[in-house]
Amino acid sequence: MRLLAGLYRCVMGNPFRPVTFSPAWRTDTALSLARGMYDARDFGALPILADALQDAGCDEPAILDHCRAPGEHVRGCWVVDLVLGKE
Repeated sequence: MRLLAGLYRCVMGNPFRPVTFSPAWRTDTALSLARGMYDARDFGALPILADALQDAGCDEPAILDHCRAPGEHVRGCWVVDLVLGKE
């Protein structure tokens, strides 16, 4: 059950605390990292994506914390989808 809850949070985020994603954070580096993770279904670079987003000016704790959180991440990860514009 805990695994399912973690996967749900990876895909949906926190529905009670929606975040605003600035298009300015969608840099070439962030897009390249997100696209690579999405296509390969390998989300090991999420902490690097957090760094790229932070370098672009992202200061949204929910986004940065999610990228740096341990645990399973899956295709459909809400942060990767935000970067790729798949809202």
